[in-house]
Amino acid sequence: MRISLLLLTTGLVLGTPSVAIASDDGRALDPRITQYQVENALSLIELRREGQRVFSTPFNRADGFGDGPINPLDKVSPGGRPTFRNHGSLLRMNGIDSQTCLECHNYRTTDTIPFEFAVGGVGAMGQAAFPGIIDPDLDDSDNNGYAEVQGRVINPPFSFGSGGVELVGKEMTQDLQAQKALAEAFPNASVDLESKGVSFGSISHDGVGFNFSQVEGIGPDLVVRPFGRTGCCATVREFDTGAMQFHHGIQPVEVVGAGVDADGDGVADELLAGELSAMHIFQASLERPRQKKRSRQTYQERAGSDVFDDIGCADCHVRKFVTNSKHLTLSLPEVMEDPSANVYFSINLTRSAPGFRRSGSGVVVPLFADLKLHDMGPDLTEETGNSLFQTARLWGIADTAPYLHDGRALTLGEAISGHGGEAQANADAFDALSAADHDALIAFLKTLRTPRSPNKRL
Repeated sequence: MRISLLLLTTGLVLGTPSVAIASDDGRALDPRITQYQVENALSLIELRREGQRVFSTPFNRADGFGDGPINPLDKVSPGGRPTFRNHGSLLRMNGIDSQTCLECHNYRTTDTIPFEFAVGGVGAMGQAAFPGIIDPDLDDSDNNGYAEVQGRVINPPFSFGSGGVELVGKEMTQDLQAQKALAEAFPNASVDLESKGVSFGSISHDGVGFNFSQVEGIGPDLVVRPFGRTGCCATVREFDTGAMQFHHGIQPVEVVGAGVDADGDGVADELLAGELSAMHIFQASLERPRQKKRSRQTYQERAGSDVFDDIGCADCHVRKFVTNSKHLTLSLPEVMEDPSANVYFSINLTRSAPGFRRSGSGVVVPLFADLKLHDMGPDLTEETGNSLFQTARLWGIADTAPYLHDGRALTLGEAISGHGGEAQANADAFDALSAADHDALIAFLKTLRTPRSPNKRL
């Protein structure tokens, strides 16, 4: 029988409902988790529980919570931001806005009264993040009819099913990298960029450099980045690395270096590689969202599925992908262009959690998305000028109001009507539906639910 080093040295009992903080002035994240323990000492269930602990721990100053002195050269980026009244604990606008990931990712569903709790769930309107906010005009001093800010507003998504999302993205990336290499091997030939039925345009190489002018919905590195509304991150780990710094002022060792107090707050080694790995494993092994079986759907719900196709929703909200493998591999360090590099762990996505359905050697991932960036038009353009957004994954949509990247749409109908740019024709078609077809489509979308008991197996 294997007994983990963590249990031997700390006496921590995994699987208990909560972990008490030993000292008011000591680290809240205690005991620490090393990468060695992740790779050699802990079982998957232990790692999931440890990852949930990292995700749920309210960090304090002994952990390195917050930034250090204000950086006069960059007061916006994590590391030297001002805080409210200089007490160092909170700014809200532009982060340092929470002590723990759980503060903003904690609802299984917002479709009940009261809301239902779950670790790794969505955030409601009051939990929105405000990165990069400067020059707020909250009282409309400019008299333009609204409170203007420079920056972004982000509606917190859930982590359910993240392992399947990451696996699809990694397999797509591998396909696109192979096609890029093919273009380089055959100069002046146009090579189609396509993976799992999704077209990303085409690419060519003139013998000197690549021509990216015909590439669509992805950056020039041809890395599929499913995480973040603007497609910022290829993996959960990459997303968490930035989120820890922005929301909590917690700096990962793999970013700033071992023994380094990069933000000058008096604490080094704020988040170890093993702690990020455990949290990655926890999120990637959360249960997948579900859909009401077609055999149990009402006539109206089945009719709504047809309307979904008829008005073109399925063109971007692709119902499902089938992966080549059932195993999601995790790497450290991560090489985004090569997901097979530096693998240290593997998660079988067909197991009880996350429980994806098997298909051949892979799994079915019913995302209702294409993992591409699309121009959503002027009405959805952020104050930063960005109008490119990842196609929203619709699985779980019935339980995740409010909608759109900034939570402006309080209902599904508002969200669909709010589409613009590349999706303007689809929004127009939705607005032109008969009352019966409109209600049928909404009824169909309401069959897409979050897991019933996402934390049951922890």
